[in-house]
Amino acid sequence: MTGAPVTGAFPRPYPPHVPLSGRSVRLDPLRLDDADALFEAFAEDPSGSGWTYMPLEPWDTPEVARRFCATQQASADPQFYCIRDRDDRASGFCSYLRINPAVGTIEVGWIHFAPRMRRSVAATEAIYLLMRNAFETLGYRRFEWKCDALNAASRAAAERFGFTYEGTHRQASITKGRNRDTAWFSILDHEWPAQKSRFERWLSPGNFDSAGRQRTRLSAC
Repeated sequence: MTGAPVTGAFPRPYPPHVPLSGRSVRLDPLRLDDADALFEAFAEDPSGSGWTYMPLEPWDTPEVARRFCATQQASADPQFYCIRDRDDRASGFCSYLRINPAVGTIEVGWIHFAPRMRRSVAATEAIYLLMRNAFETLGYRRFEWKCDALNAASRAAAERFGFTYEGTHRQASITKGRNRDTAWFSILDHEWPAQKSRFERWLSPGNFDSAGRQRTRLSAC
Protein backbone atom coordinates (compact mmCIF):
# COMPACT_ATOMS: atom_id res chain seq x y z
CA MET A 1 0.00 0.00 0.00
CA THR A 2 1.24 3.49 -0.82
CA GLY A 3 0.08 7.02 -0.13
CA ALA A 4 -2.41 8.91 -2.26
CA PRO A 5 -1.02 10.70 -5.32
CA VAL A 6 -0.18 14.37 -4.75
CA THR A 7 -1.36 16.83 -7.36
CA GLY A 8 -0.06 20.33 -7.95
CA ALA A 9 3.29 21.84 -8.86
CA PHE A 10 6.28 21.43 -6.57
CA PRO A 11 8.39 22.99 -5.22
CA ARG A 12 6.03 25.65 -3.93
CA PRO A 13 7.26 29.27 -3.83
CA TYR A 14 9.55 30.31 -1.02
CA PRO A 15 7.69 32.87 1.13
CA PRO A 16 8.54 36.39 -0.01
CA HIS A 17 9.42 38.47 3.03
CA VAL A 18 6.68 41.08 2.65
CA PRO A 19 4.17 42.71 5.04
CA LEU A 20 0.92 40.89 5.86
CA SER A 21 -1.93 43.17 6.90
CA GLY A 22 -5.26 42.66 8.65
CA ARG A 23 -7.84 44.85 10.38
CA SER A 24 -6.15 44.90 13.78
CA VAL A 25 -2.55 43.90 13.10
CA ARG A 26 0.27 44.12 10.58
CA LEU A 27 3.23 41.80 10.24
CA ASP A 28 6.31 43.56 8.90
CA PRO A 29 9.66 41.95 8.11
CA LEU A 30 11.69 42.27 11.31
CA ARG A 31 14.38 44.95 11.12
CA LEU A 32 17.10 46.30 13.38
CA ASP A 33 15.05 49.49 13.69
CA ASP A 34 12.37 47.50 15.57
CA ALA A 35 14.70 46.55 18.42
CA ASP A 36 14.21 49.47 20.79
CA ALA A 37 10.42 49.44 20.49
CA LEU A 38 10.31 45.67 21.04
CA PHE A 39 12.60 45.99 24.05
CA GLU A 40 10.18 48.50 25.60
CA ALA A 41 7.16 46.34 24.75
CA PHE A 42 8.60 43.22 26.36
CA ALA A 43 9.70 45.27 29.40
CA GLU A 44 5.97 45.61 30.20
CA ASP A 45 6.36 42.06 31.61
CA PRO A 46 8.85 42.62 34.46
CA SER A 47 8.48 39.00 35.62
CA GLY A 48 9.88 37.77 32.31
CA SER A 49 7.28 34.99 32.25
CA GLY A 50 6.80 35.35 28.51
CA TRP A 51 10.36 34.14 27.95
CA THR A 52 9.99 30.90 29.93
CA TYR A 53 9.73 28.57 26.93
CA MET A 54 11.72 30.71 24.49
CA PRO A 55 15.23 29.52 23.62
CA LEU A 56 16.40 32.96 24.78
CA GLU A 57 16.96 34.64 28.08
CA PRO A 58 14.93 37.81 28.70
CA TRP A 59 16.40 40.87 27.05
CA ASP A 60 18.05 42.84 29.82
CA THR A 61 19.40 45.70 27.71
CA PRO A 62 18.49 47.37 24.42
CA GLU A 63 21.82 46.17 23.02
CA VAL A 64 20.71 42.54 23.38
CA ALA A 65 17.52 43.36 21.50
CA ARG A 66 19.51 45.06 18.75
CA ARG A 67 21.84 42.09 18.33
CA PHE A 68 18.86 39.74 18.03
CA CYS A 69 17.06 41.91 15.50
CA ALA A 70 20.21 42.48 13.45
CA THR A 71 20.81 38.73 13.26
CA GLN A 72 17.23 37.83 12.42
CA GLN A 73 16.91 40.60 9.86
CA ALA A 74 19.40 38.61 7.78
CA SER A 75 17.79 35.20 8.40
CA ALA A 76 15.80 33.44 5.66
CA ASP A 77 14.75 30.53 7.89
CA PRO A 78 13.48 31.42 10.42
CA GLN A 79 11.86 34.31 8.57
CA PHE A 80 10.96 36.84 11.25
CA TYR A 81 8.12 39.35 11.41
CA CYS A 82 7.58 42.26 13.77
CA ILE A 83 3.95 42.33 14.94
CA ARG A 84 2.37 45.81 14.98
CA ASP A 85 -0.96 46.50 16.65
CA ARG A 86 -3.69 48.82 15.35
CA ASP A 87 -1.83 51.79 16.88
CA ASP A 88 1.28 50.83 14.87
CA ARG A 89 3.18 49.85 18.02
CA ALA A 90 5.73 47.03 17.80
CA SER A 91 4.15 44.47 20.13
CA GLY A 92 5.89 41.16 19.47
CA PHE A 93 7.50 38.94 16.89
CA CYS A 94 6.88 35.62 15.18
CA SER A 95 8.32 33.66 12.29
CA TYR A 96 7.94 31.12 9.58
CA LEU A 97 10.51 28.36 10.03
CA ARG A 98 11.46 24.90 8.78
CA ILE A 99 10.27 26.08 5.40
CA ASN A 100 10.25 23.19 2.92
CA PRO A 101 8.98 24.28 -0.50
CA ALA A 102 9.86 20.88 -2.01
CA VAL A 103 6.98 19.22 -0.16
CA GLY A 104 4.94 22.29 0.81
CA THR A 105 5.35 22.31 4.57
CA ILE A 106 5.96 25.28 6.85
CA GLU A 107 5.92 25.97 10.58
CA VAL A 108 4.96 28.99 12.67
CA GLY A 109 7.14 29.61 15.69
CA TRP A 110 9.25 32.02 17.73
CA ILE A 111 5.93 33.55 18.83
CA HIS A 112 6.54 36.14 21.52
CA PHE A 113 3.87 38.68 22.44
CA ALA A 114 4.19 41.72 24.67
CA PRO A 115 1.61 41.74 27.48
CA ARG A 116 -0.62 44.14 25.52
CA MET A 117 -0.94 41.54 22.74
CA ARG A 118 -1.81 38.49 24.82
CA ARG A 119 -5.39 37.26 24.46
CA SER A 120 -6.07 40.02 21.95
CA VAL A 121 -7.82 40.11 18.60
CA ALA A 122 -4.50 41.15 17.07
CA ALA A 123 -2.75 38.04 18.39
CA THR A 124 -5.33 35.76 16.81
CA GLU A 125 -5.37 37.69 13.55
CA ALA A 126 -1.57 37.50 13.31
CA ILE A 127 -1.72 33.69 13.26
CA TYR A 128 -4.63 33.80 10.80
CA LEU A 129 -2.63 36.00 8.40
CA LEU A 130 0.32 33.59 8.47
CA MET A 131 -1.96 30.61 7.81
CA ARG A 132 -3.85 32.33 5.00
CA ASN A 133 -0.63 33.34 3.32
CA ALA A 134 0.82 29.84 3.60
CA PHE A 135 -2.24 28.02 2.24
CA GLU A 136 -3.73 30.49 -0.22
CA THR A 137 -0.86 32.61 -1.56
CA LEU A 138 1.92 30.02 -1.38
CA GLY A 139 -0.11 26.83 -1.83
CA TYR A 140 1.50 24.87 1.01
CA ARG A 141 0.05 21.52 2.09
CA ARG A 142 0.85 21.54 5.80
CA PHE A 143 1.12 24.25 8.46
CA GLU A 144 2.83 23.18 11.69
CA TRP A 145 2.87 24.35 15.31
CA LYS A 146 5.34 22.85 17.76
CA CYS A 147 5.92 23.73 21.40
CA ASP A 148 7.42 22.50 24.64
CA ALA A 149 5.04 19.79 25.85
CA LEU A 150 4.96 21.52 29.25
CA ASN A 151 3.83 24.83 27.75
CA ALA A 152 0.13 24.58 28.58
CA ALA A 153 -0.67 28.02 27.17
CA SER A 154 0.88 27.23 23.80
CA ARG A 155 -0.87 23.87 23.60
CA ALA A 156 -4.20 25.51 24.40
CA ALA A 157 -3.57 28.18 21.76
CA ALA A 158 -2.83 25.53 19.12
CA GLU A 159 -6.09 23.76 19.88
CA ARG A 160 -8.03 27.05 19.89
CA PHE A 161 -6.58 27.91 16.48
CA GLY A 162 -7.77 24.60 15.07
CA PHE A 163 -4.55 22.59 14.97
CA THR A 164 -4.68 18.82 15.39
CA TYR A 165 -2.41 17.31 18.03
CA GLU A 166 -0.19 14.65 16.44
CA GLY A 167 1.90 13.43 19.35
CA THR A 168 4.92 14.27 21.48
CA HIS A 169 8.55 13.71 20.57
CA ARG A 170 10.21 12.76 23.84
CA GLN A 171 13.61 14.25 24.72
CA ALA A 172 13.53 16.08 21.41
CA SER A 173 15.83 18.86 22.48
CA ILE A 174 17.59 20.71 25.30
CA THR A 175 16.58 24.31 26.01
CA LYS A 176 18.40 26.44 28.57
CA GLY A 177 19.98 23.29 30.00
CA ARG A 178 16.64 21.54 30.51
CA ASN A 179 14.99 18.67 28.68
CA ARG A 180 12.35 19.56 26.12
CA ASP A 181 9.69 17.13 24.96
CA THR A 182 8.09 18.66 21.86
CA ALA A 183 4.35 18.50 21.15
CA TRP A 184 3.46 18.51 17.43
CA PHE A 185 0.31 20.05 15.89
CA SER A 186 -0.75 20.69 12.30
CA ILE A 187 -3.42 21.98 9.95
CA LEU A 188 -3.59 20.52 6.43
CA ASP A 189 -4.59 22.24 3.21
CA HIS A 190 -7.91 20.42 2.89
CA GLU A 191 -8.78 21.49 6.45
CA TRP A 192 -8.04 25.15 5.79
CA PRO A 193 -11.36 26.25 4.18
CA ALA A 194 -13.35 25.28 7.27
CA GLN A 195 -10.75 26.83 9.59
CA LYS A 196 -10.67 30.01 7.50
CA SER A 197 -14.45 30.39 7.80
CA ARG A 198 -14.23 29.92 11.55
CA PHE A 199 -11.50 32.57 11.89
CA GLU A 200 -13.36 35.03 9.71
CA ARG A 201 -16.60 34.63 11.68
CA TRP A 202 -14.70 35.29 14.88
CA LEU A 203 -12.70 38.22 13.47
CA SER A 204 -15.79 39.90 12.03
CA PRO A 205 -16.40 43.32 13.67
CA GLY A 206 -19.92 42.17 14.48
CA ASN A 207 -18.51 39.56 16.85
CA PHE A 208 -17.36 42.27 19.24
CA ASP A 209 -19.37 44.70 21.33
CA SER A 210 -18.62 48.40 21.80
CA ALA A 211 -16.11 47.57 24.55
CA GLY A 212 -14.28 45.10 22.30
CA ARG A 213 -15.56 42.01 24.12
CA GLN A 214 -16.14 38.94 21.97
CA ARG A 215 -19.72 37.77 21.58
CA THR A 216 -18.79 34.24 20.48
CA ARG A 217 -15.59 32.40 21.34
CA LEU A 218 -13.38 31.18 18.49
CA SER A 219 -13.90 27.60 19.67
CA ALA A 220 -17.65 28.06 19.14
CA CYS A 221 -17.46 29.68 15.70
